Amino acid sequence: MNIHEIANLIRNVPDFPKPGIQFKDITTLLANGEALATVTDTFASRYKSRRVDYVLGIEARGFIFGAALAYALKTGFLVVRKPGKLPYKTKTITYSLEYGTDSLEIHEDAIKPGNDILIVDDLLATGGTVAGVSKLIKDLGANIVECAFVIELDALSGRKKLTGFDVFSLIHF
Repeated sequence: MNIHEIANLIRNVPDFPKPGIQFKDITTLLANGEALATVTDTFASRYKSRRVDYVLGIEARGFIFGAALAYALKTGFLVVRKPGKLPYKTKTITYSLEYGTDSLEIHEDAIKPGNDILIVDDLLATGGTVAGVSKLIKDLGANIVECAFVIELDALSGRKKLTGFDVFSLIHF
């Protein structure tokens, strides 16, 4: 299965979660085993010769692709979650969104200085969430190998908020 065929599996849901939003529903991609394997294998091929200590998935859909990729690369998998979801001591990042702020947390002992972290998420839109996560990782002294996405919404220019980091997206809309 090629990337064009996978892109065609992604369902567009107009006006979700609010009017004017064109939501990219990946559940249709996930339901297709060959498509999920192709996405995972494509990412794994890109990173197999690079040093990656941990793949980091952003709640919640980044967990799906990140865990599969960590398995394929035989690395550890780390999670960044919404506040109050992790049971141990955490480090928190509060970041700006288009209309307000949000926060994410990671266990304070998850990342060590010098670790090489690959960030994985399903979608790059405005870039605010990943920019916040990137700052959190850098503040903990780790290196960012790349920020990897299944989908990038080019018109929203989220890549601009990630200046200074390598960014890779499989599918562009």
